[in-house]
Amino acid sequence: MIRIAVYGKGGIGKSTTVSNVAAALAEMGLKVMQIGCDPKADSTILLRHGEAVPAVLDLYNEKKQALQLEDMIRIGYNGVICVEAGGPTPGLGCAGRGIITALEKLKELGAYDVYKPDVVLYDVLGDVVCGGFSMPMRGGYADKIFIITSGENMAIHAAANIAMAVENFKNRGYAGLGGLILNRRDVPREEEKVAELADDFHTAVIGTLSHSGQVALAEEQKKTLMECYPTGEMADEYRALAMQMYRICGGILEAKSDKVRSGYIQEEA
Repeated sequence: MIRIAVYGKGGIGKSTTVSNVAAALAEMGLKVMQIGCDPKADSTILLRHGEAVPAVLDLYNEKKQALQLEDMIRIGYNGVICVEAGGPTPGLGCAGRGIITALEKLKELGAYDVYKPDVVLYDVLGDVVCGGFSMPMRGGYADKIFIITSGENMAIHAAANIAMAVENFKNRGYAGLGGLILNRRDVPREEEKVAELADDFHTAVIGTLSHSGQVALAEEQKKTLMECYPTGEMADEYRALAMQMYRICGGILEAKSDKVRSGYIQEEA
């Protein structure tokens, strides 16, 4: 099982990117689980055609020890397994508590043994990297962390903070930085600024996404771009990004049969 955490500032297109990457990985024949780690609990909504997934924190507050795995799980486009951590009412309680509760409950209830995902994607709000928000970085959760940014100053600033947190955690056995993903906003010196950020943290820009109007058109239909426009250039960009992330985390594409394996090559029966 390959586990990937994706961070980035609010509004950078993180959930859209993660959902399309999830759909692309599922298209390759992998079983994918996407876990939204944001109090808004809307990470997986495009995979569900606009239908929300019940937030784990809300379910736990309601059911306590009676909470069952099937209460938390919904299936989305291309069979992607969808989970939303959720969070407290704004101004009341710790926003990271939903993430902690969700990840602990998934493990406690044996979600990974029951659903056997090949890839787990954590979609994490990245304006703050403390408490529960850092949990997907910790040992036993993610293998690699990818940061989505544009060339806008606030996005660069947030990405630098996240990269710094990863750097500070590296001696604790936490997940390492897999690279940066440039989600273009077509601002001046965009590629140059993101490349400089990558150099500062001894990593690379592992994928670039165009500023495409098709993304917004797909969202208007409450769907991923991979579902709405699967033959377009933008869909191919998501496919290329998904494969690059997968390979960086140790996934192997068996060229002979063109089948994807999760971290190993499996012999044909």
